Amino acid sequence: SYSFCTLLENMAYPSKQIAVTLKNKVATIRFNNPKRYNAWGDVMLKEIRQALELAKRDEGVGAVVLTGTGKYYCSGVDFSQNMQLMRPSVLKKRIEEENAALFSTFIKYPKPVVVAVNGPAIGACVTSSVLCDVIVASREATFSTPFAQLGIVPEGCSSYTFEKKMGRHNAERMLGPEGWAPNADDARMAGLIDEVCEPEKLMENAQTRAEKLIETNYVRRTQKDPTYTDILVKVNTTESALLASAFLDYPFLANQARFWWKKKKYTLSLLFSILYITRPLWIRL
Repeated sequence: SYSFCTLLENMAYPSKQIAVTLKNKVATIRFNNPKRYNAWGDVMLKEIRQALELAKRDEGVGAVVLTGTGKYYCSGVDFSQNMQLMRPSVLKKRIEEENAALFSTFIKYPKPVVVAVNGPAIGACVTSSVLCDVIVASREATFSTPFAQLGIVPEGCSSYTFEKKMGRHNAERMLGPEGWAPNADDARMAGLIDEVCEPEKLMENAQTRAEKLIETNYVRRTQKDPTYTDILVKVNTTESALLASAFLDYPFLANQARFWWKKKKYTLSLLFSILYITRPLWIRL
């Protein structure tokens, strides 16, 4: 049967947007597109989910480590790759379904997952990390969830999990208008992550954590607490619907027009400006 081990042997992903290793039953999946700060575009997301699926099926894998290549862990979802022109109703449905499916992968994953945050982490890669079991961070890491600044809503169950991890005050600081982006030490003190270490120790510590979870026969909370799992599934469904609507609403369109103007991508900026002005004409299509 096709497994994580055969993936490792054959390196089945010609794009090389992920890299995989296996040591002592710990599968490490590395986001491997440092030129784009390991942003999650369509190709990388597909490959991450496929690698996770193969690791899940492979009896030779007991736990998974996620990390990034280069200075960034991940700069979030790459909107330029993932947003395509289509009927608004079709686009809305696509965003809702794909967002829900992405985070469902983490919610329902049966094996322990350790996240090794090697540098800045932004958006969906932060919220998905909180759905994993252990977060180990390099001192060079930061954690940013700039949903309010983008004109969208929290995703990845963060409207629920952040408050449970850090309390309401810190959750609102990260998810709300303040856009607090704690460094590793502040994130540890707030309760968002589990361990901070020097950059050169990151992968060693993550490996040790993962091996310990295997040795102790650790069972994920989502595997033993159906009530908790049901809550996450419902929150994910609700957030995904709200997020899909937000991508087609005025605040996000205005934000993108400003963002691309600052990047001197004037054609894209003009496109979002036109979409903003003409929204009443196309929103019902």
